[in-house]
Amino acid sequence: MPLPNGCSINSAPLDDGEDGEPLIETGAAPPQCCSARLNLAVLMFFGFTVVYGLRVNLSVAMVAMVNTTGPRPAPNSSIVRACPLPAGTENTSDTFLQPEGIPQYPWDSETQGWLLGAFFFGYLLTQIPGGYLAGHYGGTIFLGLGVLGTAVLTLLTPLAAQFGSYWLFALRALEGFGEGVTFPAMMAMWARWAPPLERSRLITLSGSGGNFGAFLALPLTGYICQTLGWPAVFYLCGGAGCLWAVFWFVFVSDDPRTHRRISEAERDYIVNSIGPQGTGHGWSVPMLPMLLSVPLWAIIITQMCSNWSYYTLLTSLPTYMDSILHFDLKSNGFLSALPYLGGWLVSTLSGVVADSLIEKRVFSVTVVRKLFTLSGMLLPAAFLVAVSYAGCSHILTVTFLTLSTTTGGISASGVFINQIDIAPRYAGFLLGITNTFGTIPGVVAPIATGYFTEDHTLAGWRTVFWVAAGMNVGGALVYTIFASGKIQPWAVTEEERAEAEKRRSRSSSAQT
Repeated sequence: MPLPNGCSINSAPLDDGEDGEPLIETGAAPPQCCSARLNLAVLMFFGFTVVYGLRVNLSVAMVAMVNTTGPRPAPNSSIVRACPLPAGTENTSDTFLQPEGIPQYPWDSETQGWLLGAFFFGYLLTQIPGGYLAGHYGGTIFLGLGVLGTAVLTLLTPLAAQFGSYWLFALRALEGFGEGVTFPAMMAMWARWAPPLERSRLITLSGSGGNFGAFLALPLTGYICQTLGWPAVFYLCGGAGCLWAVFWFVFVSDDPRTHRRISEAERDYIVNSIGPQGTGHGWSVPMLPMLLSVPLWAIIITQMCSNWSYYTLLTSLPTYMDSILHFDLKSNGFLSALPYLGGWLVSTLSGVVADSLIEKRVFSVTVVRKLFTLSGMLLPAAFLVAVSYAGCSHILTVTFLTLSTTTGGISASGVFINQIDIAPRYAGFLLGITNTFGTIPGVVAPIATGYFTEDHTLAGWRTVFWVAAGMNVGGALVYTIFASGKIQPWAVTEEERAEAEKRRSRSSSAQT
C-alpha cells in the first residue's frame, strides 16, 4: 500500500524525522494470519530448528561417543571430582554404556574441543559468498540447499567417527561449509519480504528456530543416545533435514512478485512498503564505504562479543553438566536445553515489542536497537558471573544458566537484525560479513574452553564464564556508542535519490 507522500517506508535518509531518522508511516496492512509472509517465517523457523539440531547434536552425543569425558586416571589413583556425585550415584561409572555393538572412542578433552569447534571452520568460509549470491539471485535456493547438504552429511557422521577423529573433524567442517549460507540467505529473503514495520517480529520469529532447535535437540539427543545408541541421533536429525527441504522447495518463492499463492493486496503492500530497497543488489556492491562504515563495524564487534558466550554454552554446556555436576545423560540433555527454551520465547516476544515501539513512535529505530542490545548482553553477563560462583549447587547453576540465555534472547531485536536497518538492499551480504566475524568465537571458544578446563576444576570453568561475561559487557558498550538504525548513504538507490531530489525541488518551489 503506497504511503500518503507516495514514497516507500524504506526511503530512510531522505525524509528525516527530528532525530535524523526516517518518518515511518503506518497504513492498513493485510493481516499477518495465514499470510504468505507469515508462512515464510514459519517455514524458516522450522528450517533453523533443523539447522541447530544438526549443529548441537554432537555436543550431547559426544558424552556418549567417548568412553570418558576427561583424561583417564592413572592406575590405582583416586578420581578427584570438582563436585560430589548426586545422591545415589556414588558407585556409578563415568562411562555411559551404549547398546551392544555401539563403538566408543578414547578422545581427550582437547580432542573434543577441536571436534566441537570443527563445524565453524567450514561455517566461516561460505558466509560472505552466500550472502552476496543470495542478495543477487535470491535466498531460496541457498537456504534450502544449505540445510539439505548439512542434513545429508550428518547421516555420514557415524561412519566418519569410525574412521577416526580427523575424518570426523573434516566432516563437521564440511557441514559448516554447507550451513554457512543459511542465515545470510534468510536476511536476503527478508530484504524483499519484510515490511519495515514488521521486520523485528518476522526476522526474530524465523531466527528463533535456532533456540527452539537447541531446546529440542539437546534432551532428545540424550534420550536417543541412551536408548538407541548415539549413531541414531545423526540418522534421525539428518532425515528430518531432508524432509524439511521438500516442503521448502515446494512452497517458497524468492520474491512476493513471483509467489504463486500470495494475495494481490499482500503483494502490493509488501512491494510498496519496501520500495526500491526490495530488489537484488546486482553484481556491484559499495565495498569501500562498507569497510569504512562505523555502524557496520559496531555490529561486527558486538556480534563477536555476544557470540562468544552463546557458542561457549551451546557447545560446552553438556560437558559442564557431565564433568562438573555429574548429571546422567538424560538429565544432562534436558537441563542443557532449558536455557534455549527461555531464549526462544523471549526472542520471539522481543520482536513484537520492538515493532510496536517503532510503529507507535515511542522510540526511534536506533534507540530501540540499542535498548534491546544493551539489555540482551548485560543481563546475561551478570548471570554468567553468578554461575561462576554458584559452586556445586545444581539448582543455582541451572537457574543462572537458564536466565543468562533467556535474557540473551532480548538482543534478537537489537544487533542481530540491525543489518537490514542500515542497508536493506545489501542485508544478506552484510549478514554474511558480520556472521563471518561472529563465527570466529564459534571456532575459538570451544578450543579455549578445552584448554581452560583440561583438569575439570571449578576454577577452570569460572574462567570460562568470566571471559564470556566480559565479552558481553565490552560488546554492549561498543554498540551503545557507535550503532545506528538509519539507512546509510552508500545503501541508497539511484531511484530513491532521484525521488528525494524531486521532493526537494517541489519543497523549494512551494516556499518561494
